[in-house]
Order: sequence, then structure tokens, then C-alpha cells
Amino acid sequence: MVKIKWTSQSIEDLASIFEYIARDSHQIASIFVERLYFHTDQLIENPFSGRKVSEMKDKNVRELIYKNYRIVYRIINNDEIQILTVFNSFKLLDLRNFK
Repeated sequence: MVKIKWTSQSIEDLASIFEYIARDSHQIASIFVERLYFHTDQLIENPFSGRKVSEMKDKNVRELIYKNYRIVYRIINNDEIQILTVFNSFKLLDLRNFK
């Protein structure tokens, strides 16, 4: 079974998303972040369910879309996936984070 590990960057991203939404409603922010987090559970059974990230050449860097957010992850091996970053899909992926 695949383990999903969240990088420090992706955890910071979730915190920022929470803070942004919480300006309007703490409850909605909690629900949104929880649902986004659980959206990644599909990777446990099917790591390749996300599409390839068009900005990257690495076929193991993929993404899931949840609402207006891109959840970028890397398949490390058959046992591990790392969530690299989560950001609004209206923004461009900052490739400097993936060297």
C-alpha cells in the first residue's frame, strides 16, 4: 500500500489556503482543507490517477485537481508518494521549487 507524505512546502500551502478562506469562515476553511486533504486518498490505490504536470518533464510528477487547486505530487516508488505543493490553479507552477 502506498504511503502519502506531505512535504513541509505542501503543509505550508494548506495552512495558507486555510488562512485565506478563514477570513470569511473558519468552519468553511476547515471543511475545505479537510476535503482537499482526503481528495489525495485516491492515490493510495491508483498513484497514476493524476495527470502529468505539463510544466515538468518528469513523468512521475503529476497533479490532482480539487476545486480551483492543483495538488502536485511525485511518485517516489511503489510505496511512497510525496505531495510537493498545493496552489491555486490560476497561478503558474514555480519550477524553482523542483530542481
